[in-house]
Amino acid sequence: MNQGTIGRSHTATLLGIDAAAVEVEADLQGGEPGTIIVGLADKAVAEAKERVRSAIRSTGLRYHGHKVIVNLAPSDIRKEGSGHDLPIAAAILVAQGDLREGATEDTLIIGELALDGRVRRVDGALNVALYCADKKIPNLIVPMENAAEAAIVPGVNVYGVHELGDLLRHFNDTPLSPFRHETNGAMEDPVYHVDFSDVKGQKHAIRSLEIVAAGGHNVIMTGPPGSGKTMLARRVVTILPPLSLEESIEVTRIYSAAGQKGEVQGLIWERPFRTPHHTTSYAAVVGGGKYPKPGEVSLAHHGVLFLDECPEFQRDVLEALRQPLEDCVITVSRVQASLTFPASCMLIAAMNPCPCGFKGYPEASCVGSPATCGRYAQRLSGPLMDRIDLHITVPRLKPDELMNIAPGEPSASIRARVLDARKRQSMRLGGSRTNARMSPAEIRDLISLDSEGREFIKQVAAKMNLSARVFDRILKVSRTIADLAGSDEVTKVHIGEAVQYRERDS
Repeated sequence: MNQGTIGRSHTATLLGIDAAAVEVEADLQGGEPGTIIVGLADKAVAEAKERVRSAIRSTGLRYHGHKVIVNLAPSDIRKEGSGHDLPIAAAILVAQGDLREGATEDTLIIGELALDGRVRRVDGALNVALYCADKKIPNLIVPMENAAEAAIVPGVNVYGVHELGDLLRHFNDTPLSPFRHETNGAMEDPVYHVDFSDVKGQKHAIRSLEIVAAGGHNVIMTGPPGSGKTMLARRVVTILPPLSLEESIEVTRIYSAAGQKGEVQGLIWERPFRTPHHTTSYAAVVGGGKYPKPGEVSLAHHGVLFLDECPEFQRDVLEALRQPLEDCVITVSRVQASLTFPASCMLIAAMNPCPCGFKGYPEASCVGSPATCGRYAQRLSGPLMDRIDLHITVPRLKPDELMNIAPGEPSASIRARVLDARKRQSMRLGGSRTNARMSPAEIRDLISLDSEGREFIKQVAAKMNLSARVFDRILKVSRTIADLAGSDEVTKVHIGEAVQYRERDS
């Protein structure tokens, strides 16, 4: 027993998707045997004492048999998750004299312990590595399964450990070699099992989705059941540009914090496509919980959020989407914390024209009353619809279209045009920003209308009684159509096509 020595180590806990520093202190005292963990720890952290004791003994070391007090500072920040096991064990080993005092001073440690001393993967390793880089902490010890993810971050020496014994050897006699992860950001394109060549007909809808992908716009599709709305939406990711390294890190950071990475050990390179069911709760879509976690709208960051049967979602869920559609972030406020999550995603919504789905279509007679159909359409508020750039109709296929076995245009061809349009936007706006994210000042400065186009948009605004927001969105869509056409100037033709995607406002 090394009574009187307080062992210390350093770790981090997640606050949303950001890491916050935690200092672990272990004090060995005389008295009745037992381990007490203080410092606003959740149940998973409080249970660490059992895992740590068994892991230390399984490694062949003694465990101090008297009273052990473990403090997690600062005490006003909630500590969550099993990633605190390994740093708690390190602090106790320092207090016992099995690790020299100060050995862990410039190192941050995370990891969950098994009873036999093995170190299991944890959530948020990339987030912690980014924190180390920001705070100039040179060394990070993580479970080996998390090493590929954490080693992406430059400027941090990442050491992967398989078991508690690896940590002991690293600090005592045989330092580990930093994990090396080679990447240049030029990863292979994801392989998709769906393609726009599978789609029969629907050329108008496909053209609309090409514009959506090129400019990063939001779209709502209205049509009867079986018209292919879901099929079309699922193929949008196949025509989007590949993620850049920076975007991949942002996506991985969110998924890692949310515990949604699955078996992926490195970075996520596929653009997200999230499809929450209309019964999904507010907290699951928007983000939340007692201690807020990212929701579906954040998990769709740099990808697509698809809301099928959109009017069936709870009204408060739909209205909460107004902030991320406008600002590309979403703020979740709770008594314990108020956190902001990234939420720069494309919204693709789908709905029927009425509850039965056949209002205005010849396939079947609508069985709903006018009042019922009106209430159904009004579930989507005007302010929300204003934030959706394209409103399109997707009719059912005609028999001759159904019998057509010729494949449609493949996603690769559409994607090539999308990439060309994105390059033009990148040269104009900088980075990976799209037309949909232009500010009002940029709309004035960067969208050049000829005299005919200027007169035409003025007439459209007066006739359709457009709000200022919708007016700007029509100009953004027009700019995207011009980019797809390779035109530096927005003409009446481009504006005319953009206007037809606002049929719901006419």
